[in-house]
Amino acid sequence: MRGLGGPMRSVEWGSKIWGWNMKLYSLSSPCTLCRPVLAMLCMPRGYSGASLGDSGKDMLEIPLPPWKERPNEPLPTKRARLLYESRKRGMLENCILLSLFAKENLSRMDERQLNLYDRLINEPSNDWDIYYWATEAKPTPAVFDNEVMAMLKELAKNKKKEQRLRQPDLEYLFESTN
Repeated sequence: MRGLGGPMRSVEWGSKIWGWNMKLYSLSSPCTLCRPVLAMLCMPRGYSGASLGDSGKDMLEIPLPPWKERPNEPLPTKRARLLYESRKRGMLENCILLSLFAKENLSRMDERQLNLYDRLINEPSNDWDIYYWATEAKPTPAVFDNEVMAMLKELAKNKKKEQRLRQPDLEYLFESTN
């Protein structure tokens, strides 16, 4: 086969693990520098942990610093930090669930409850765990099974059948409580 800049050569490229094959054609010209970029653009993306013989060795566990209680943090500062951390989770499900929980409960929680909530949202290294515990898809570990988790589980049941598609706006923070 001939290309615009000269003869083209065919390269078989693929993976027996993923079960795909592809042919790349490259010009024997300066365009050959583009081949690695084109190969990356054409490569299937994603990871399926459900494949047979998957050892999980390719999974990367990033160590997080251990959670530390902040005993001298003023309550208004703690509430503001927990509101922020409830809204910025990294997964939409928890952003919505925890921001609604924060709106409903943070202003009336005492210091002990705030510390329990702080530990709940900051100690587990996997946000999916928090979601599964709150929705009761998995049992809650004893260390997190407390009154704050009970409040979160109750909110997650959505007994009023509210449509919860986004986080609440922050206007409620500036409304007068008269």
